[in-house]
Amino acid sequence: MTALQAPPAAPELLAHCAGLVRPALRQAVGRLHPWLGEMAAYSFGWCEVGGAPATAPGGKGVRQALAVLGARAAGADEHAGIPAAVAVELVHAFSLLHDDIMDGDATRRRRPAVWKAYGTGPAVLAGDALFALAVETLAAVPQGAGAVRLLSAALADLMRGQADDLLFTGRPCTGPDRVTVEEYRSMVEAKTGALLGCAAALGAVLGGADEDTTSVLDRAGRHLGIAFQLVDDVLGIWGDPAVTGKPTGGDLRERKKTYPVLAALDSPAGRALPELLDSPGRSEEAAELIEAAGGRTAALAEARTHTSTARALLSRAPLAAGAAGDLLTVLDFLAGREL
Repeated sequence: MTALQAPPAAPELLAHCAGLVRPALRQAVGRLHPWLGEMAAYSFGWCEVGGAPATAPGGKGVRQALAVLGARAAGADEHAGIPAAVAVELVHAFSLLHDDIMDGDATRRRRPAVWKAYGTGPAVLAGDALFALAVETLAAVPQGAGAVRLLSAALADLMRGQADDLLFTGRPCTGPDRVTVEEYRSMVEAKTGALLGCAAALGAVLGGADEDTTSVLDRAGRHLGIAFQLVDDVLGIWGDPAVTGKPTGGDLRERKKTYPVLAALDSPAGRALPELLDSPGRSEEAAELIEAAGGRTAALAEARTHTSTARALLSRAPLAAGAAGDLLTVLDFLAGREL
C-alpha cells in the first residue's frame, strides 16, 4: 500500500509555480524593445545594468502562484493559468517600478531600484511597457475579453488605492482630518488586495470557472492582500533587516501612516506619538510607544481576522480539493510572517 504523500509546504508551492511560469514570463519580456526588456529583466533580478546575467533575489511570486492555483481550483490543468500568472506578474512589476519613484525608494530587493540604476524617465517608460505587455498577454488567450475586463477593474482599484496612499502622507496625525484605520483598510484592499484577488480570479477564468467561483477567489484574495499588508506594516517597524531587506524602523523615519501607527494614535496611550514621529532620530522611541499603545497587537489581530475570512471563503467554495488545500497553505504562509 502506497503511503500518503504529505502536501507541499508553501515555499515548495511558490517555487513550483515560479518554475512553471518563468519560461513564459521570460518569453513575454523578450518581446519588448531591447532597452525596455533589459530594465524589465533587471527588475526581475535576471540581469545587471548593461545586461550581464545575474541571479539576484526576486519577489516571492505570490501573485503568479495564486493564478496557477486559481486555474487548478477551477478543475483545470495548472498550465491553463500561466497567461494569467504572466499578466499579473507583469502588472506587479510595473506597479513596483512606479511605486519606487513615487515613494523615493532608492533600493529594491537589496539592489538599486530601476529608477536609480537607469534614471526616472526610463523607469517610467519600462513600467508602462510592462503594463501594456500584460494586457497584450491576456488579450491573446481565448477568454481574452473577459480576462482583460477583470484585470482592468483590478488596475482601477490599484490606482485608486495608490492615490489615497499618496494623499494620506499630507494629512495630519490628529484631528478631524486624520487618516482613520477604516480609510487605511480600504486603501490597502485596493492597492494590495485587488491584484491578489485578481490573480486567483484570472487563473480561474482561464480554467473555465463560473462567475460565483471567480468571485469567491477574488474576495478571498482581497482579504489575503489586507492581511499581507498589515503583517508587512509590522515588519516595517519591528522586522529583522536581515530578513526584510529594509532598515529597522524605516517606515517610522519616513513617517508612513501604517496600521500600527494609526491604531496607536487612536489610543490615549499614543498621545505623544505625533511629536516622536516629527522628531528625526527618535524612531526607536516611537516604536516602543506604538507597541505600548497597542498598535502592533491591533495590526496582527486585524491581519488574523482577514486571514480567517479568506479561509472561510475558500473552505465554503466548490473548489477542486487539492488546489483548495494549496491555496490555504499559501494563505497561511503569507499571513503568518509574524515576528
